[in-house]
Amino acid sequence: MNILNFIINEIFNQGAIFLSLIAMIGLILQKKSFTDIVRGTLMTAIGFFVLSTGTGLIAGNSIDGIAKAFSTIMPQAQQSASVDIGGQYGTQIGIVMVLAFAINLLFARYTKWKSVFLTGHMLYWFPFVFIAAGVDAGLEGTKLIVLATIFTATYMIVSPNLMRPLVKEVTKDDSFTIGHPTTVLSLIAGYLGKVFGDKSKSTEMMKFPKSFGFLREVSITGSVVICLTYIVMAFVLVANGQNPAEVWGYAGGKTGIFTYIFTHSIYFGVGVTVMLQGVRMLIAEIVPAFKGIAEKVVPGAIPALDCPVIFGYAPNALILGFLVSMVTSIITIIITAGMFPTVIIPLTFTCFFEIGCASIIGNATGGVKGCVIGAAVTGIIMVFLVGFGAYFFNNTIQSWMLVYGGQDFSLWGIIEGLIARLIA
Repeated sequence: MNILNFIINEIFNQGAIFLSLIAMIGLILQKKSFTDIVRGTLMTAIGFFVLSTGTGLIAGNSIDGIAKAFSTIMPQAQQSASVDIGGQYGTQIGIVMVLAFAINLLFARYTKWKSVFLTGHMLYWFPFVFIAAGVDAGLEGTKLIVLATIFTATYMIVSPNLMRPLVKEVTKDDSFTIGHPTTVLSLIAGYLGKVFGDKSKSTEMMKFPKSFGFLREVSITGSVVICLTYIVMAFVLVANGQNPAEVWGYAGGKTGIFTYIFTHSIYFGVGVTVMLQGVRMLIAEIVPAFKGIAEKVVPGAIPALDCPVIFGYAPNALILGFLVSMVTSIITIIITAGMFPTVIIPLTFTCFFEIGCASIIGNATGGVKGCVIGAAVTGIIMVFLVGFGAYFFNNTIQSWMLVYGGQDFSLWGIIEGLIARLIA
C-alpha cells in the first residue's frame, strides 16, 4: 500500500512530476545527452507550473467573483446528505487511476488507438467522478472498482482519439491531441461548424476599427469583457438587494468596487498571458521528448494533453466563445428553472475552459459562425447535462458538479450511473 500510495500521490496525482517523468523517459530512450535530459525534464516541469499559474489566475483571481455573485443571487441547490468521495474512497480512486492508465498504454501499444492520456489532474478527476456515480447508485467493493476502471480506461482511450482529427483542424499537424472533458462539447461545436460555418472566415481575421486596434490583443480583449461582466453583475447584485462589497469580500477594507473590478479584470489578462506562455513552453518540451516513447515503447503514439494547449491557436475564438456561452447558458438556466432536482448556477469555469476549447474547434471547422453557433449550442447543452446529472450525483458530488460539470464528467457519469443502477 505504501508503494501504491507513492505512485498515486507522488507521481500520477502531481502533473508536473508525471509529465517531467514522461519527458525524461522519452529523452533517455532517444539517447540524448545528460544536459539535454536534465534541461528537457526541468523545462517540462517549469512549463507545466507556468501553465497552471496562468489558469489559477484566471479561475481563482479573475472569474471567481462572477461565480460567487451568481451563487449569491441564485437559490442554493438542494442536496441530499453527501459523501466525501475523495476522503472515503481515496484508495479506490488510486487503484482505478493506475489500472486505467496501464490499460491505456496497452491499447496504444497494440491497437490503432494511439493516444496516451497525459493530462495529470484529469487522471484523478475521472476516477473521482466514476467512483462517485457508482457509490450514488449503491455499488461498493470490487464491482465499484471494476466499473470505474472500465469507464476511466474507455474514456482515456476513446475521447482523445475522437478529438484527434478536430485538433488537427486547429493545429494543422498531428503531434498531439486533447485529453480533457471538453470532448462532447468540442465534437458538437466542430461538426456544427462544418455544417453551418465557413472556416475561411476565422475569428483571428476579424477586423477592428483603428480606434479599437488594442482589442487585437487577446489579453486586453479578455480583460475588457470580464470588466463589463463585473459591472453588470454589480448592478444585478444591487437590484437583487445584495451588497457587492459583502458578496465580493472587500467590505471594511481600504479598497472599493473600482479597485476590485479593475484588479479582477486585469488578472484575467495576466492569467491568459501567463497561460499561453506556459502552453508554448510545455509543447516545446513534451512533444519532442514523447517521440522517444513513441519510437521505442508505444510505436506511433501521441500525447493527449490539457485543453489550454490549443488556446494560443485562436485566442479570439476563446474569448468570443466564452462570452457567447455565458449568455446562452444563463438564459437557459432562467428558462429551465424548476425543471431539475437541483438549482443550477452559471458554470463559469466550464464556459471558459471546455467551451472555450470547443469554440476554437468550431472556428477551425466553421470560422466565426462555427465559433458562435458552437458556443451558443454547447452553452445550452451544458446546462441540461448538469441538470440531468443531478439524478446521478445528488447523494455524492452534486455541489462539485455545479461548478465543474456540464461536459464529459456529466455525460459519462450519467451513462455509468445508469449501468451502475442495473448492476446494483
